[in-house]
Amino acid sequence: MTVINTALARLYGAARGTLGPLGGASVIAIAALLVSSPAAAQSTDSAASTDATAKTGDTSDIDLVVTARKREESIIDAPVAISAFGGETLKSLNARNLEDVGKYVPNLTISRYGVGNTAQAAIFIRAIGLQDHLITTDPGVGVYLDGVYLGRQLGSNLSLQNIERVEVLRGPQGTLYGRNTLGGAVNIITRKPGADESVEIDAQVGSRGRINGSFYADTRLAPTFAFSVSGSYQSRNGVGTAVNVTNPSARIGEQNDFSGRAAAYWTPSDTFSILSSVDFVRARDGQSPYRVDLYDPIAAGFTAATLVRPDDSGTDVPGLESTSLDLFGASVTAELKLSDELSTKLITSYRQTKYTGGLSDTDNISRQSVFPETGDAEQVSTELQLNGEFGAFNFVGGLYYYYENGSNESRPAFFFGGNSDYRIQQRTNSYAAYANGSYNITDKLSIGAGVRYSNDDKRATAQFSSFPGPVTRTAKYDAVTAQGNITYKLDDNVSVYGTIQLGYQPGSFTPRPFGGPASFNASPKTTATNYEIGFKGRITPNWVVLLSAFTTTYNDRGLPYSFINANGFNTVIIAADARARGIEAESTVTFGGFKLKGSIGYLDSKITSVNSLPPAFFPTGGTPVAGAPTALSPDFTGAVTAAYTFDLSSGSITAQADYSYRGQQYGQPVARASEIIDPRSLVGFNLKYENEARDLSFSIYGSNIFNKVYDQGRLDQGGFVGVVVSNDRSEFGVRLTKKFRTR
Repeated sequence: MTVINTALARLYGAARGTLGPLGGASVIAIAALLVSSPAAAQSTDSAASTDATAKTGDTSDIDLVVTARKREESIIDAPVAISAFGGETLKSLNARNLEDVGKYVPNLTISRYGVGNTAQAAIFIRAIGLQDHLITTDPGVGVYLDGVYLGRQLGSNLSLQNIERVEVLRGPQGTLYGRNTLGGAVNIITRKPGADESVEIDAQVGSRGRINGSFYADTRLAPTFAFSVSGSYQSRNGVGTAVNVTNPSARIGEQNDFSGRAAAYWTPSDTFSILSSVDFVRARDGQSPYRVDLYDPIAAGFTAATLVRPDDSGTDVPGLESTSLDLFGASVTAELKLSDELSTKLITSYRQTKYTGGLSDTDNISRQSVFPETGDAEQVSTELQLNGEFGAFNFVGGLYYYYENGSNESRPAFFFGGNSDYRIQQRTNSYAAYANGSYNITDKLSIGAGVRYSNDDKRATAQFSSFPGPVTRTAKYDAVTAQGNITYKLDDNVSVYGTIQLGYQPGSFTPRPFGGPASFNASPKTTATNYEIGFKGRITPNWVVLLSAFTTTYNDRGLPYSFINANGFNTVIIAADARARGIEAESTVTFGGFKLKGSIGYLDSKITSVNSLPPAFFPTGGTPVAGAPTALSPDFTGAVTAAYTFDLSSGSITAQADYSYRGQQYGQPVARASEIIDPRSLVGFNLKYENEARDLSFSIYGSNIFNKVYDQGRLDQGGFVGVVVSNDRSEFGVRLTKKFRTR
């Protein structure tokens, strides 16, 4: 315990200096919580750890090899705040998509506000993210699928099938990952062909009409050629209906999703390999549950805007009750080992997304504010990497190119008796060069540094009902970002680290400039500076603790802000300085057949100054100001998972319960009651039988068992508030997984 106390004392001192007295006190409070784990966890007997792993049937997520720094290393060795989930963990948490993962990571929030389409994933890490989805806006958190950047949030709420692991990196990742990773990055890594030659079938049925089915087949057609294919179908009944639409095409909240993936892995020699893949998604879903609240400032409360049930839709516009998504992607990754020390990698990809959606902002038959929407985007990206390892020194460098062309269109749209049609299109070309390396000064001390140059060229054209004709704008941005880190190992299993990270995001064109051509302009670029300290350690063979404390400042952060005026529903980009600071902790304890995993995050995020307002009309008292909170940034986040495995002569039974919490937050960066999103808690369970050969399992599960219905987003539009409501309602069912080994 001397090592632990020394490490915590150092962390306290650093946190106090970085975050002030509150930061130091919070570190000690969280540390005390983690150290108060059961005494059984203090055992240093490695045999006990091995026995615990065998009983739980779990290769701990803490033991996962991650690629956060674009090279393989232990999660404990990476000097970055990172959470990782293996495929089996995702199954036990009943995580079907990326949104479900967001319930278990500290200071991570995922909502689905985008135009009523459930394929939207608005990801916020440490107060940074994007709620909108239009082509002229860029997400603040990057999502990567097998190293390929997914440029759009619509379509990024991926089905988690055929997954090896998911990594969530918190904090700016501007050096290795580049633009649009101000808040962090999410890496989704699929299983590589040839790693597990087998056929796996998974079937699931449950309440609310749940029917899921998937398969994964992996085979080696030749000693140097492996091939895999997977497919998935997910469906669930809706929670409401469009009561004023004759013969609605879908129920509100309904799910009908198909997805598939095929991959080939060719290794003609020990020094060269090619991994190629294609994937698709076809979703035909109902609109996300949506309601409208009327706000009465005198009574300081809300009243229902329509007489329909909260989950029903009151619109009479056919088509708004349903949404669609069609996604196709292809990628090729070639790796060449140049020598024992050097290797190179080329990743090239193409992706295409098409969607439909729409909302009736007033949720009634008057057609006061109605905008059906269609959109499309295609992207091409290429990255060339050079990796080297020379004894104590290793590095990765690369060149990157990204092209995107997309559009959004709303027609026919209505706004209080007037026309509100629009079409907006954008083309982006991005270039970058980067280098990052680390050096082990001694067996205990290592340092690292990196630098990246990014250049972005955007061209956008907008045609809105308030414009006399199409308006085209261009903007160019560039930035140099860098990072530096130092890591010190207190012993072989415990280390502390400190890091400075810079982030960059190009500016955005006004998403909905109904104020006229003068309001269609480009915002400045955003830059971020993050200071972070952390503690990572396997305190005993069966007890792991991860701690991080951070403070981040943002210059000219682009804040989307929505309001209405005489011409329509406006969304503009406000440039503001902001800061975020907080603490994150994760801990895993195993003893006997018991496993306890918990996480907690504290976040304090504020606007410090408003630098520029677009030339548009704002409601009195409605604009973001210094001291206002940032959007979708809960002050506290937390999760606990407890599991116990019972040994049987024919296998094992694992009983697991999980809990997730997200604190109060605001729908927009304005501190007013109409934007408050109340805290929410979710509880689930999973009871699984697995045979001794571990090729057959049967589970009974429950998700959101108390049927918590909560707001995912709130947007005050001048007296009425549009509210996107959660769609992950209570569900109970069974799941059967069978694996047939082919060799």
